[in-house]
Amino acid sequence: MGGLLSLQQRIIPEMVELMDKRYCILKKIFYNQPIGRRALSQALNMGERTVRTEVNFLKNQGLIEINSIGMIVTKDGENIIENLEEMIHEINGLSDIEKKLKNVLNLEEAIVVPGDAEKDDTVLREMGRVAANRIKDLIKDNSIIALTGGSSVAQVVQNFPKINKNNVLVVPARGGMGRDIKTQASTLAAELAFKIGANYKLLHVPDNLSNEAIETIANEPDILDTIEKISKADLLVYGIGRASDMSKRRGMNEHEIEMLKKSGAVSEAFGYYFNKDGKIVYKTPTIGLNFEDIGNINNIIAVAGGKNKAEAIISTKTPNNSLILVTDEGAANAILKIKC
Repeated sequence: MGGLLSLQQRIIPEMVELMDKRYCILKKIFYNQPIGRRALSQALNMGERTVRTEVNFLKNQGLIEINSIGMIVTKDGENIIENLEEMIHEINGLSDIEKKLKNVLNLEEAIVVPGDAEKDDTVLREMGRVAANRIKDLIKDNSIIALTGGSSVAQVVQNFPKINKNNVLVVPARGGMGRDIKTQASTLAAELAFKIGANYKLLHVPDNLSNEAIETIANEPDILDTIEKISKADLLVYGIGRASDMSKRRGMNEHEIEMLKKSGAVSEAFGYYFNKDGKIVYKTPTIGLNFEDIGNINNIIAVAGGKNKAEAIISTKTPNNSLILVTDEGAANAILKIKC
C-alpha cells in the first residue's frame, strides 16, 4: 500500500488530497451528527460553498443522509471511514511517526491518530475510539480493568465496543478525584462495566481529605476489598494531564499549587505529579492504585493528545516498559521535536 500511495502522491497528488479532505469531512459529520451545513463549515474552518459541494457528493454516494435536523453518516459511510483509516494513516506518514515515538519514549507500542486535540475536539473522540478498539483485544476472561478518571478515558469508555468475555471486573484506579462526577474514575468504571456486561466496584472517596481520614476510610471492609481488587488489575487505562491544569481541577489551594510550581511539576497521572525528569514530586492524598502496583500490571494504556501535552506525556513514567500510548499527531510531532 505504501508504494502505491507514494506513486499516487507523485502522479496525481490532487486525488490523495481530495480523498483526505472527504475523509475529514465524513469523520467530522460522524462525530457531530446530526449537524447542519453551516455548523459543519465552521467546525472544518472551510467555506460554505466548498462544504456544500462536498456534502452533495457524499450524499449522492449514499455516505450521508440529510434531513430536517442535519446530516448523519449512513452505515456505508461508517464502513468507508473504517476502510480508509489505514490509507489515511499512511498518507499522513503516521506509521513512521509511531516508530520514532516508540523508540524515543521506550514504549511497547505507539498509536497516533491524525490531527491535534488542542485544536479539534473530534480528535479526542477519535483517540478514544482507537484506544477502545486496542484495549478490547487485551481483555481476557477474568480480567480486572482499572481506569483513572478524566476526559480522555471518558472518550475511551464512550466508544467501547461490545465484547464477549466472562467474569471481567472493572475498578476505579483511584478514589474520587476532581469536581466533575461524570469523568470520575468510579463513574467511568460503572459505565464501562455496563457497556461490556462486566462486574464493577466503586471507590467514592472525597478529595482533599486529611491523611488520618483516608487511613480510617481505607480500613473499611468494603474499601479494603476494592483496594485488593485494584492491586490485582492486569489492565490499566489512564489519562495524562498538565500539572497546572490538574491542580486547579482537583481544587488545590494556593499554597499547594505554589508548592507544585516550586517542585517543577509538569504532569499528572493516576494521582501522581511528575517533574520534567519523570521524578514523582507529589502524590494526591487518596485511596487506590499505588505507583509500585503499576509495575505488576501486564497491559498499560495511556491516552493523551494535543500539542500542549507533549511535555506532560514525556515526563510521565511507569515502573515498567509495557506502555501503549495512544496520542495524536499534534502531540507526537511536538514530542519528537523536543526529544530528537
